[in-house]
Formats: sequence, C-alpha cells, structure tokens
Amino acid sequence: MAFDPASLRDALAEHGMVARVVIADVQGSSPREVGAAMLVWAGGQSGTIGGGALEYQAAAQALQREGFSRHSLGPDLGQCCGGRVTLLTEHFDAAKLGEIERHAVYARGPGDMPLAVRRVCASARNQGVPLAPGILEGWFIEPLAAARRPVWIWGAGHVGRALVDVLAPLTELDITWIDTAPARFPEAIPDAVNALPASDPLRVVALSPGEAAHIIVTYSHALDLNLCDALLHHGFGFAGLIGSDTKKARFASRLRKMGHQDAQIARITCPVGEKSFGKEPQAIAIGIAAQLLTLTQTKTGAMCPTASSAFQA
Repeated sequence: MAFDPASLRDALAEHGMVARVVIADVQGSSPREVGAAMLVWAGGQSGTIGGGALEYQAAAQALQREGFSRHSLGPDLGQCCGGRVTLLTEHFDAAKLGEIERHAVYARGPGDMPLAVRRVCASARNQGVPLAPGILEGWFIEPLAAARRPVWIWGAGHVGRALVDVLAPLTELDITWIDTAPARFPEAIPDAVNALPASDPLRVVALSPGEAAHIIVTYSHALDLNLCDALLHHGFGFAGLIGSDTKKARFASRLRKMGHQDAQIARITCPVGEKSFGKEPQAIAIGIAAQLLTLTQTKTGAMCPTASSAFQA
C-alpha cells in the first residue's frame, strides 16, 4: 500500500477540500491492512478501510476532525474482528498535496522529525529500500505510489466492458478506453476510466504514451490489424491482441507485407490473456488482467512482459 497522489488530485479537482482516512496501525484482527485508505468529501467518498461501523463512523467525522484516533473493533463498534486499529485523518487541498508530491516518502507526526524516521526516509529515497507504511516513534510514514501505469483498451464490446470492470478498481492503472462512437460504450463508466469515442481510432494512437500497455479487443479484424500496424509505428510498452492461433498467423503475415520486421511483430502478444480460463467475456478479461499484472515496469515506465505468447516469425 502507498499514498496515491493521483487519486487524491482527481478528488480535489472535483470536490475541493478532501479528507483522507488511513489505517495507521493494527493490533489483532482488522478488516483491512495498514495503509488502506479512503477519501471523504462533502456528500461522498471513495476507497474503503474495511466497511462496517468503523468506516461509517470515520467517514461521518472525517471532515470535522484531524489526527490519530484509536478504535476497538469489538467493544467500541460491535464488529466481530476483535482487534484494535489506529486511524489517521488528514485534510488536503491542492497546495498541501503539491508539497507532498515533491518527496518520495510522506512522513508526518508531532514535533521535530525523529532521527530514526529521517534514516528510513533517506534509505527509501536514496537507496530504493522498500518501505511499508507504519508508525515509527509516533510518526506515520508512507511511500508515495509510483505514477499510474497507462493502459489503453481498444474496443467497448463484451470483452472490453468485462475488462474495464475488472481493471477499473486497480488504482495503479490509468485506463483510457477507446471505441468508434459514444453509443458503443455502456451508460455507466467508472469514474477512474477515461472513455474516448473516436470515429477514426487510428488517429488516436498518436496520443498514447510511448510506454503504455495496449489491449486490442475491437469488433473488427480489419481495425485490429490497422491498430497493430499503427502501434508498431508509434511504439508501446506492451501490446496484446485478442484472437486465435489462426488470427495470429494471418496477422503476422499481413504485418510483414506492411513492412514490419519479424522482431517488431513478435512484440505483439497474441493471443493475449490465458486461453485455458475459457471463452466467456469475464473469463477472457480475468486472463488478460492477470497477464497485465505480471508486467514489470522499467525505470523508463515501459511495461514489459515477463513471458510472451507473441507472434512467431
């Protein structure tokens, strides 16, 4: 778990002042772990610290109070967990968030920063030592989440919709969803997803970050092929194409005729996902999501496959 500036920035832009409630410490059993957080604003909230009476009480008080608070989940709140949690509630505006984003670690607490906290922060910042959120000498320390990984989903049919449903709750992903017309999308689109209707999707390829992961699940084999061609010219971190072994062979042949070398073509993973999961849209989506989550992010931000079922020459 990590402090997520992107989600907080989005909430501030839409709602103004926002309270953030984070689990700072756990003793015994708790519905969520240290670092789990929710955002609260006038009239709404996002995220969860575990639901139930604890979350209800914390959300109701979030905009009126700041600081640490301690809760017994059994006696105080009637929850069956039986443990004790410490919550930290903080209020944010754009200026405060901007100051936090200058650092790799967000550490706060009473008085001067203890030497032990300074050392932990320095190790995380300068040596890349992994840092888990927690309380140290009365100070709460959290690493800042890395920039969200861009994922572009091409196609809003059954598989595209199932895939968005699976991926949208993952805050580390920045999802852009493209299809040819507004009517191709469902009426309800998750707030975290940027839906982009484009009558000519090929012109949109140029807008994608060079390190983005692309999942091609459109309604048209011709559009799929042209998207592969455009992405090979544009560049990408990862590209996955839905299809069969027959489609893979045909596309590889056609992409060669379009001027692409075998080494380039082999960068496109086809079929994307895990065929053994099944052919239902939800099963396909779970397989694709699992593959996306195995990608490693390089220092330049590129999302690279740890294993490939890419086109073969």
